[in-house]
Amino acid sequence: MAATLATHLTYFYNSNTSQSVLGKHVEKARTNRNPQLKKPKISISASFNKTQSNSVKALVELEPRNTRSLTRALCYFVDSGCMENALYLFEKMIHMDTYIWNVMIRGFTDNGLFREAVDFYCRMGFEGVQGDNFTYPFVIKACTGLLSLMEGKKVHAKLFKIGLDLDVYVCNSLIAMYAKMGLIEFAERVFGEMPVRDLVSWNSMISGYVAVGDSWSSLMYFYEMQALGMNPDRFSMISALGACSLEYCLQGGKEIHCQVLKCGFELDVMVQTSIIDMYGKCGRMDYAEMLFDRISPRNVVAWNAMIGGYTLNTHFLVSLACLRKMQDTHNLNPDIITLINVLPSCAQLQALLESKSVHGYAIRKGLLPHPVLETALVDMYGECRKLNLAEHVFGQMTAKNLISWNAMLAAYVQNGRNNKALVLFRDIWNQPFKPDAFTFASILPTYSESASLREGKQIHGFIMKSELGTNTFILNSIVYMYAKCGDIRTAQEFFDRMLYRDVISWNTIIMAYAIHGFGRVSIQLFSEMIEKGFKPNESTFVSLLSSCSISGMVDEGWEYYNSMKRDYGIDPGIEHYGCMVDLIGRAGNLELAKRFIEEISLVPTARIWGSLLTASRNNGNIELAELAAGHILSLGHDNTGCYVLLSNMYAEAGRWRDVERIKCLMIKEGLEKTKGRSVVEINSRTCSFVNDDRSHAETNVIYDVLDIIMRKIGEDIFVHSLTKFRPLDLGKKRANSPQKHSVRLAISLGLISTTIGSPVLVRKNTRICEDCHSAAKKISEITRREIIVGDSKVFHHFRDGHCSCRDYW
Repeated sequence: MAATLATHLTYFYNSNTSQSVLGKHVEKARTNRNPQLKKPKISISASFNKTQSNSVKALVELEPRNTRSLTRALCYFVDSGCMENALYLFEKMIHMDTYIWNVMIRGFTDNGLFREAVDFYCRMGFEGVQGDNFTYPFVIKACTGLLSLMEGKKVHAKLFKIGLDLDVYVCNSLIAMYAKMGLIEFAERVFGEMPVRDLVSWNSMISGYVAVGDSWSSLMYFYEMQALGMNPDRFSMISALGACSLEYCLQGGKEIHCQVLKCGFELDVMVQTSIIDMYGKCGRMDYAEMLFDRISPRNVVAWNAMIGGYTLNTHFLVSLACLRKMQDTHNLNPDIITLINVLPSCAQLQALLESKSVHGYAIRKGLLPHPVLETALVDMYGECRKLNLAEHVFGQMTAKNLISWNAMLAAYVQNGRNNKALVLFRDIWNQPFKPDAFTFASILPTYSESASLREGKQIHGFIMKSELGTNTFILNSIVYMYAKCGDIRTAQEFFDRMLYRDVISWNTIIMAYAIHGFGRVSIQLFSEMIEKGFKPNESTFVSLLSSCSISGMVDEGWEYYNSMKRDYGIDPGIEHYGCMVDLIGRAGNLELAKRFIEEISLVPTARIWGSLLTASRNNGNIELAELAAGHILSLGHDNTGCYVLLSNMYAEAGRWRDVERIKCLMIKEGLEKTKGRSVVEINSRTCSFVNDDRSHAETNVIYDVLDIIMRKIGEDIFVHSLTKFRPLDLGKKRANSPQKHSVRLAISLGLISTTIGSPVLVRKNTRICEDCHSAAKKISEITRREIIVGDSKVFHHFRDGHCSCRDYW
């Protein structure tokens, strides 16, 4: 193995010499007897001033040959970070051995001047000075700082040539370099070939596995090290605790906590902070709080661990309170990690003012640009529905990585900008990185929302060909996509195939059956989820209460609502309240729905008042509808649906002046009623219809088929409920009669263009009307075909003259 690795690395050492630093210095050496390194771009430190510069010159003039004095001065400047002075002194020294070169390379590396350190190493070789086992650890560290794998491999190849490839100090640096660059297999080879390993060797492997996300291998090395008689130090403990945090391994974390106490590291602040972080990520904030209270003094890192723990465990208000306490009580200034940890809490609370304050603080303190912080800001603004600000931050980023692109993609999807999300997704393929699991999980819902099952299947096919086909995170999105596109059977198939299911998997399939009107199946799945040992969360009950609401299961809805706090300790949120108002209102109990809204602890949203408005419209209660509409309008959201519902109610009551008033308000605000549109996919093409649509190439055939169907089900074009309209509107309404509604046109095309016996799937962007709902039931009976119509609320499965919603929608 050693020979193989040596051969591989020697190739890198000998390749591309004309383009490398090596080639540049060879050319320079040919034209200059005393090759000098081009003056590094070093910022002059505060300690470098004219007086000190003169003292350096005086020292050189007085003792030009006193190597010992000059070496001491050189070490002083390097240790003080004054690399300008050190560089000047180095150039004036006459006798420069390996030690002097090592001091300079160490100085550049320790001060973050990695490019200069590598350049000095190259110059050192061309001036005939041989590096030793103290030179290469600093050079390798500089390559790591540059993230230059090519330079690092060249140095590694050189080690084989000079016989330092097995030196323990050098190998430790190589392990750290390969691990930090994500090449853990190279680190394993170096570690495996070492004849002697010290504690640093083991620590480098333990931390390296944590860096690449392989926590189990990290813990295995941690325990194997102890089995070989080597005692862990504080760095071993910190890395092992990080591995437990990655895997949410509470039991393993507790075992290492016990070892910390036995080894006497319990007072080490960094170890204490790692333990707090581990308990927070494992969901035990009570343990984390106990340890945090014992730390004295508390530094920013400890506070960051607590703030991050509260955020991770959805204690968002406590997270913000912790930040304020850190600033006000302990006079500590937040750093970049603090802001990154607290921004998700601001996003979940929709706390835009606090979010902007964090952003402003980052600008004032000069913490930007920073790719991780900027990505957190993009994600936060996306969650807060401020897409323009998210786009601004994303556009200002100078170093975008895949996580940044994913955050912007998720922001578009969350805000319903599906077209922009698709454009951005295509742009990602032009970047030097490729989409990952999160990218696909984010974009799949976009295809479901845009009703493009065909394109969704294409993305699914690409995922299955890649190595992501068994990823639970992606499979959850695939199940959701098929359900939202109307294919509940395929959604169930992929749920059944999942090797590992998490809570999100169960939440997704429960909601899938809810939106298809199969509430009883959702309840059965919830019972199965509990039996298999999964603990429901807030989203589980949103799915469950939605099932009860859509299917009209009032008693079951109340039971699950009360069970949230009683059995699982989950406080109802605004989404749960919205589901309950919808449930109560759809059951016709309007007074109870109104009283429920008045008694909830949170400020009602437009969605909650919208549920009451819809219930009032269905029950003909104009007074309550006007109350709900007033609240919706005061919240300043998109009021189109609110105006349309009110207008329809006024029309049904014959209040034509109010109808005209609503129309004037809509015109004044620039609002238009959403045009109903139905979509059906036929032979890999998508066909879209509006009411009375005659733009399709097969219009004549479609209308002929529709005419036959209407005669078969016994419908007359003018027998529908038109009495609610004014005589002046009757002619207009006859021209736009339910017989010519878009959903019927789409069903007709689907019946003649699909295989006999296969379901006909139609998507509609608005609610299906009563006339079309009744017609679809009859059509399914006479054609003996299943017809699936997904409207803006629920999927209706029409079969044998019946609908899955049982006429409750």
